[in-house]
Amino acid sequence: MKGRTDKGLLENMRLDKFLSNMGVVSRRELKSCVKKGEVTVNGDLAKASDMQVDENKDVVVFRGETIEYNKYIYIMLNKPSGYLSATEDARDKTVLELLDERHRKMELFPVGRLDKDTEGLLILTNDGELCHKLLSPKHHVEKKYYVKSQSELDDSAVKAFEEGVHIDGGYKTLPAFLEITDNACESFITLHEGKFHQIKQMFRAIGNVVVYLERVRFGTVSLDRTLERGEWRYLSWQEVSELRSVQDK
Repeated sequence: MKGRTDKGLLENMRLDKFLSNMGVVSRRELKSCVKKGEVTVNGDLAKASDMQVDENKDVVVFRGETIEYNKYIYIMLNKPSGYLSATEDARDKTVLELLDERHRKMELFPVGRLDKDTEGLLILTNDGELCHKLLSPKHHVEKKYYVKSQSELDDSAVKAFEEGVHIDGGYKTLPAFLEITDNACESFITLHEGKFHQIKQMFRAIGNVVVYLERVRFGTVSLDRTLERGEWRYLSWQEVSELRSVQDK
């Protein structure tokens, strides 16, 4: 996969923690791997699963593959319809099932949610602090969506969304920016909040129905159109840096 992730800053850690954090092998399994001579550190056979390693300097090789340590992982997923934005579910498929086995072990979670039938940009990470700040109401991070509606839109819809509309429970939405395309049943809407089923509720409030929804941007990060539905890549260093700057504004 393309892209870079953020480097860890710890001075050293146990070998089993290093490899389990990267989703390579569980701590329990590693003991057997060490005994079999399947792990080397700086060219020497690992002596014990709990030996100390410097994740920024030491070269750790597991079964012939050099493992680079990254404290935080940031992934852009082009979410397809039919998957829940969750880490686990007893009945439905989750977005984590679209990742390979190694990344499924890294305790990643989605930044916010997309409805089961909504497609497009979803960010996955294990950086809880950044996730919290990006979703905090006080930062009003923009989210942009492409919408297909059942009925045509006009300037009255633009005005209604700019002024805010009342959705379920009587909540009045913050001002939203609606761009109608040449096809009046297609539009882009930019929000600064994320209430449950908000866009669908907003369209219902003006007497319309959403028939298709795709997120195309989250904060400063836009959906990579080279990704097919269900594909993913790492966020670049620049994309992560820009996301971090959003929450500081």
